[in-house]
Amino acid sequence: MRQVLLVPLLTAALLGASAHAADLVQVYQQALANDPVYQSARYALRAGEERITQGRAAILPTVGIGGSYTRSGDTMQNSSNTYTLQLTQPLLRWANWETYQQGKLSAAVSEAQFAQAQQDLILRVGQAYFDVLAAQDALGFLRAQRIAISEQLASAKRNFEVGTATITDTNEAQARYDLAGAQEIAAQNDLEVALSRLQQIIGQPPTPLSALRPNVQLSLPQPAVIDPWIASAEQQNSNVVAQQVSLEIAQSEIRRNRAGHTPTIDLVAGRNYTNQNSQLTPYTNGRGYANSIGVQWNIPLFSGFSVSSKVDESIALADKARSDLENARRTAVLNVRQSYLGVSNGLSQVKAYEAAEVSSLSALESNRLGYQVGVRINIDVLNAQQQLFSTRRDLAKARYDTLMNGLKLKSAAGSLKEEDLAQINLLLGAPSP
Repeated sequence: MRQVLLVPLLTAALLGASAHAADLVQVYQQALANDPVYQSARYALRAGEERITQGRAAILPTVGIGGSYTRSGDTMQNSSNTYTLQLTQPLLRWANWETYQQGKLSAAVSEAQFAQAQQDLILRVGQAYFDVLAAQDALGFLRAQRIAISEQLASAKRNFEVGTATITDTNEAQARYDLAGAQEIAAQNDLEVALSRLQQIIGQPPTPLSALRPNVQLSLPQPAVIDPWIASAEQQNSNVVAQQVSLEIAQSEIRRNRAGHTPTIDLVAGRNYTNQNSQLTPYTNGRGYANSIGVQWNIPLFSGFSVSSKVDESIALADKARSDLENARRTAVLNVRQSYLGVSNGLSQVKAYEAAEVSSLSALESNRLGYQVGVRINIDVLNAQQQLFSTRRDLAKARYDTLMNGLKLKSAAGSLKEEDLAQINLLLGAPSP
């Protein structure tokens, strides 16, 4: 009767854990709402978009009103009250036009930086997620290894009691058991650290996470050759785009500073109101309005070499921006090469670990059988157990690293999107026990 009730209870527990488990996309949605780094990037984008309005203001008209009120004379019997409404529209101000262009370019830089922040969030969420899974796997394998060692320790003690084994077998098994206990404590600490890092991103304690399905098959990214990825990185990488626009801003700054030697022309229109009152000279009293419109021009002749100095400074800064752009391109290409090799070599490593897992399991079974018939000693079984669990841990880690390198490859190429997380999400199943 107890066994009949136990099966439904275990099934309900597993279904309940799966229902409350969070997958990769759900964790990413939590990060979008709570990650302070991403929120900071959003506010920076909002601030950067205002550069367009600020730059446009340099070529739009300005309207202002001013006035004065004065009293004069020995007994302050004279008064004068004036108001002036004036509109100024730049007609020829090359520096203002370049300021307007720079405003639009600055907004483009903010957009590129925000796009990079979005991709960085995807990478940080993915890395933190897989770090938790890897820590859970390591802890689970160590616990399974300790259980296996405890069984081997019990067997060594029984064989010693009946005289078919030496005390050395018991001591070796006991040493391995104690070491496994210490490693389990360290693995538990690593898991807590990994959970804390994920909590820092999503702003709340993470629920159980969906794990990779057993024997999941990974594949090369498409296209399966590196050259298109490199070409994409050189043109679409967010840092490259930001540096390219920054170079255009620096070149515009050169033209803006050179405009310090060019004439300026403004259209000026105004309406003036005057109210004058004097007791000594009443014939000058009166009030009235006066309208005016005209053109003002100015030709800069000499400004203490400040214009030429600013031009030289902006030329140097443009050269710096050009070097920064080249560095961004080379860095993007390097990241593409590293990530592509990480994916391709990771796939080969996964296959090698899968074969090693089969071989290690066969070796463990052979050593156990050999120990039972007396042709193997206890240390051989313990070594085979450790090799099997280490291989399984490394296999799981290799799969996580391969998936992360795939995300990093797309980020370096400037094509990483939320849909890439959704594709990985399809590989996830129930949470780890």
